[in-house]
Amino acid sequence: MPHTAPQRPPRQGLLLTVTADTLVAADFRPRGRTTQSGGPPDRSTQNGSPPGRSTHVGSPRGRTARDRPALPRRRPPGPYRRLLATPGARAFTAGNLLARLPMGMFSVSAVMMIAGTRGSYALAGAVTATGLAATALVAPWTARLVDRYGQARVARPATLLAVLGSLALVLCVRLGAPDWTLFAAYAATATTPNTGGMARARWAHLLRGDAGALRTANSFEQAADELCFMLGPVLAAVVCGAWFPEAGTLVGTVLLLTGMLLFTAQRATEPPARPRPRARAPLRAPGIPPLLVVCLAMGGVFGAMEVVTIAFADAQGHRTAAGAVLALQAAGSCAAGLLYGALKPAGSVESRLPWCVAAMTALLGLPLLAASLTGSLTLLAGALLVAGMATAPVMVTTMTLVQRRTPEGRLNEGMTLAVTGLLGGIAWGSAAGGWTVEQLSPTAGYGVPVTAAALALLLALLQPPGARRSGS
Repeated sequence: MPHTAPQRPPRQGLLLTVTADTLVAADFRPRGRTTQSGGPPDRSTQNGSPPGRSTHVGSPRGRTARDRPALPRRRPPGPYRRLLATPGARAFTAGNLLARLPMGMFSVSAVMMIAGTRGSYALAGAVTATGLAATALVAPWTARLVDRYGQARVARPATLLAVLGSLALVLCVRLGAPDWTLFAAYAATATTPNTGGMARARWAHLLRGDAGALRTANSFEQAADELCFMLGPVLAAVVCGAWFPEAGTLVGTVLLLTGMLLFTAQRATEPPARPRPRARAPLRAPGIPPLLVVCLAMGGVFGAMEVVTIAFADAQGHRTAAGAVLALQAAGSCAAGLLYGALKPAGSVESRLPWCVAAMTALLGLPLLAASLTGSLTLLAGALLVAGMATAPVMVTTMTLVQRRTPEGRLNEGMTLAVTGLLGGIAWGSAAGGWTVEQLSPTAGYGVPVTAAALALLLALLQPPGARRSGS
């Protein structure tokens, strides 16, 4: 049984006792240089023992916090973790990704639905081309309304109109309506808001003044674009093949509406509306038209690459593998986009654009070499994976310049104009790639993306001095 040795009367708030072979001192007084009675400072406070805790003198357990070994420091969070730690960022990103995934589904779903029920790929291609042209015309006006009246106020009714257009297309196909109704219904989907542009506008609003964080955000959004265009066609093909031809369009419609409602519900991160913007239209802003011409040339790369790769895979007897081969190109771009956002490249944004386009031009020669020298679809897939790694840096740099050169209050409109330029480039690139495949060969068709990239490089180098100063 432990015994207690005779003790002096303890000071107020200080307990001294002996248990077995250990002296225990417990201090319940507040910290301070002196006690409330004005006595000398307490020993337990001086050696680091907090008030109310006991210190075991003469025991290994009597070590104070100052004597204990320091714990290893945690690694600082990476750039993307810091980015998503921004208040409200994860909520609007989740909704935006859900709404953006159908962008990679609708064209493939429409082709499979129309060709599967009407038996005409020509009709399916004409309908989707009409929808693409309608989007190029309507999207800038929709973006202008978003800037003027706010994302939630405009995006919700615009999305509802697009959803009704998709449902009308499904009904027209299902009920065997005349062909012209397909064109009218699919053109109505052109009111779909630019979800990627609205997300970038939110990042620009939240990260105003932090160029490094904004570049990371643009890289993240570009990687998200590539991921959606990589998974969207695969999901559409699986759903249409496993269920029924109209399933891809219906699933995409549900995802679009649900994601847009979730995205626009995050009002805390929404940029303020500018009912009467005083700035000039982005199309007339210094430095924007030269960038749009560069986007038009770069879109030719994407349009030609898709058509030529499908034709090459078909010539090799593996037409169904074309989607997977193109997905590898998107995967390479996605990985490069995330890496590019985590780095800190030197120089101004303006000076980096020609270098990025030059790298893309050089890497696009790999698919041409793989197709012409080996004729192997496997080697072509590897070449596309590597060539795709140049896409994201080019797009991130271009979108950053668009953000900087667009007048304040009209950011959605400026970025939508860039997307419109890309869509126009995809249209002429698809036509040029298809003509080359028909007149020459699928292997020769890989020269079209290289030519389009070289044209984009020339245009990037010929930008006027005023545009160069605005992007620095």
